Amino acid sequence: MVVDSRRESPRPIIGEPVESDESLAARAASDADAFAEIYRRYAAAIRRYCGFRLRNPAVVEDVTSEVFMRALESLHKTHVRNVRQWLYAIAHNLITDRYRRTRDEVDLALAEGVISPVTTPEEWAVARTQADELWAAIAMPNPDQARVLKLRLAGLDGPEIRAVLNKSRSWVDTTQYRALIRLRALIAPEQEPEERR
Repeated sequence: MVVDSRRESPRPIIGEPVESDESLAARAASDADAFAEIYRRYAAAIRRYCGFRLRNPAVVEDVTSEVFMRALESLHKTHVRNVRQWLYAIAHNLITDRYRRTRDEVDLALAEGVISPVTTPEEWAVARTQADELWAAIAMPNPDQARVLKLRLAGLDGPEIRAVLNKSRSWVDTTQYRALIRLRALIAPEQEPEERR
């Protein structure tokens, strides 16, 4: 079986049948192999999403593990139709809880041992400033816009974002549109949006 890195959904090798996520989820409550297949299909995508939201690699690994522990625990009492969307919802909720608990903590030890591909101090300063500006722009003053944008960057489509955030289509579409307009204005303020020209 081959996993498409863009969507993390399985593509069959010719002649090999692929079990659906819904079927795997139904079996996973009592079958360790079925749950292992769910983990294999989605662990990398969930880890990437956690990495977008949490910049500490150790915390990313902890939260990723906790997502799958929670998933396994809830499979006994939950019927899951869309495994991908369900796992992202669990991750979103865990990350939100973690932000609430550790809002003001900063781990300065992470700066130790960071190796930069930039060769000179000036290049490093410019690269760091640009990265900080991008993260600040993505963080945005509006947390709803930031959440929608980070889910989109993690590879979720509109219906999946609606399910994860439990919001309507118009809310997600409008929030995403405003986030992109704001991000464009923050990154390239000299360019006017097309509708104003």
